[in-house]
Amino acid sequence: MTDDAMHDDFREAADAVYDTLLARLGEGAPRPRLAPTRRAVELLGDPQRAYPIIHVTGTNGKTSTSRIIESILRAYGLRVGLFTSPHLVRFNERFTIDGEPISDEALARNWDDIAPYVQMTDAELEAAGDQRLTFFEVATVLAFACFADAPVDVAVIEVGMGGEWDSTNVGDGRVAVFTPISLDHTERLGTTIAEIARTKSGIIKPSASVVSAAQPPDAVRELRRAAELREASILFQPDDFDVQRDAVAVGGQLVTIRGRAATYGDLFLPLYGRHQAQNAAVAVAAVEAFLGDGKEALRQPLLEEAFATVTSPGRLQLVGTEPTVLVDAAHNPAGALTLARALPEFFDFGQIAFVIGILRDKDARGIVDALAPLAARIFVTQSHSERSTASDELADHVAEWTHEHAEAHQDLLDAIESARAWAAEDPRRAVVVTGSIALIGETLALAQERDWKAAAE
Repeated sequence: MTDDAMHDDFREAADAVYDTLLARLGEGAPRPRLAPTRRAVELLGDPQRAYPIIHVTGTNGKTSTSRIIESILRAYGLRVGLFTSPHLVRFNERFTIDGEPISDEALARNWDDIAPYVQMTDAELEAAGDQRLTFFEVATVLAFACFADAPVDVAVIEVGMGGEWDSTNVGDGRVAVFTPISLDHTERLGTTIAEIARTKSGIIKPSASVVSAAQPPDAVRELRRAAELREASILFQPDDFDVQRDAVAVGGQLVTIRGRAATYGDLFLPLYGRHQAQNAAVAVAAVEAFLGDGKEALRQPLLEEAFATVTSPGRLQLVGTEPTVLVDAAHNPAGALTLARALPEFFDFGQIAFVIGILRDKDARGIVDALAPLAARIFVTQSHSERSTASDELADHVAEWTHEHAEAHQDLLDAIESARAWAAEDPRRAVVVTGSIALIGETLALAQERDWKAAAE
């Protein structure tokens, strides 16, 4: 068999793993339970105990913060596993080892290894009258198994939703990291900041180190209370660490971060938005806590290397030129406000067209209200997700909320091409695609397929 044929076989096998998981209860409907995931990893020999864990939760910024943490740890020569969700284009993206998505071969092989134990757990659940393992529960088990098989020196694990009952919480984080907490998934996590923070605080384990971004007062109280109950140490931004200075630079920004152990100056971060500087500060404090209990300074040259190479796909990412097309995975009001602040700070656009698609269970009005003041045009569309709001319905809402016409396109490509045609009329115009992670994933695939960056060459 040729190498190309083997590659195709492994790709088909990896895609079949994803299809198998899709047949389960989806990520949009997680079960508030831990016992089934605990049982599955127990049958596997508790792979999540084979390496230390840095556990990351919050409402916005989890993935970017996790990726910066991972990049710093790799600069130190550690073999790092990174589990994030959801993926943008392919399922493999969720399981990163040494900075690269897991290979199709390794994904398929690890699935073959754990499938019998997943089936055993399913059978026990169904015999007890409960539902079998969900998509995300199985993905979590698969991640822990893949990282043990690699093997990795440390795993950075992003929570799927909440914390206390999220399936990733079967792992014991040596460091618990909290990015900014705001209202999201209120139907599952609670209707107040305090309730949501209480649920997320469930990832704090006895004697762990806790690192938190700046939080609303109610969240601070809940996190402090949880840390005290579990005899865990806790650091908060801005008192214990912070961004000391940040400045716009070509391709990103220059940041100076005051960590707990030292101040690290003039680090080039190739990510846009002041929120990314904040995420970087949280990441630095988390790695300080992991490597030296916050008492040993990180090495500046390694930090410079880590920052310069960090990426965060789908977060204010340039995917097209002439006209400029940016994508951003803002999918709640707090994320949309962050995007709205970052655009004028880091770009000098004359007019912006937003291509927006939002899932039904999200605060669509909050997202639109945040973006509308920057919008010269709004093109409404939808992703292929079954949870996506129909484009005609969303366009009617946008028109009602903004008192401006919103152009509806059921097909994402039609929406983007219409926006690109409008933007091409003036070199200072730009297109920003946002509103849901599913929409961003589909846009990235289109941008690559149609080579929007090379279209102007």
